[in-house]
Formats: sequence, structure tokens, C-alpha cells
Amino acid sequence: MSPTPSSSYASQPVLAERMPWIPMTSPGLSFKPLRFFKDGGGWMYLFRLEPGTVIPLHRHTGESHAFNLSGTRELLDTGEVIGPGGYVYEPAGNVDSWRVTGTEPLVLLINTRGGVEYLTADGQVSRHVTPADRLEFYRKWCEANGQAFLATLE
Repeated sequence: MSPTPSSSYASQPVLAERMPWIPMTSPGLSFKPLRFFKDGGGWMYLFRLEPGTVIPLHRHTGESHAFNLSGTRELLDTGEVIGPGGYVYEPAGNVDSWRVTGTEPLVLLINTRGGVEYLTADGQVSRHVTPADRLEFYRKWCEANGQAFLATLE
């Protein structure tokens, strides 16, 4: 007889197609949360960016993984263009900036550990975003828009 599985070991599906795109504070950016990792460890979400949107200079405090589902982006430090099916790994401490190219929105599957520090042109931190900040933004958006907060995401 096999033991009854604990709920902490059960699958926790997230049906992203049923979720609305949640607008972020900057124009042209929205997301669908898939997971916020416990103890502030990071987040995973679908990230949608409209054509021409630029992600400003930033540094990751933990590693980041980004898989292009659709659309293209140009890494502004190297000029590389990443299209559908492309994957970019950014180690902790990586500094970069990129922009959406082409005429269709870019949709990425992003898994970020740690936080993100946005930088000025001279390398000073202008804003720091933590996993707790992202989770709280999601929670407040749900409250303000009458949407269910998916507690299984944390």
C-alpha cells in the first residue's frame, strides 16, 4: 500500500490561458504570474512586451532564465536578436538591456531568482525590485480588479 501523498507534493497546475494579462507600471509591459518562490527566492511568469518596448539597463541579483515563446528581442549590449524558441541565461550579476523588435508582441517565459536592480547610465541603482515586491503588486492588482488571488502561486 502506497502512502497518501501530502498536498505539498501534489501537482499545482496554473491555467495561464484563463488569466488576464496584468499591466505593469511601465507602458507596454504585462505579465501572467505562474509562481512566486517561497522565502523571496524569485518568480516565474509569462512576460508580454509590445513592439518597440525597451527594458532599461538592469542587473540581476540571482540567475535568470528567459525562453522566447513568440516575437523577437535584441540584446542591446551584443546586438544579438533572439527569436521564438531562443533561450537566454543570465547569471547573477549580469547587466544588460534589450528591446522588442519586429511588429508582434514578445512573450517570454521568465524564471528569475533574486531581484532586479535598475541602473542609471553611470551604473548607480535607481530602483530595486524584489520577489516580494512582484508578489505584492500581483496581490494588489487582484484586489483592485476583483480577480481571485491565486494563493497557490506562493
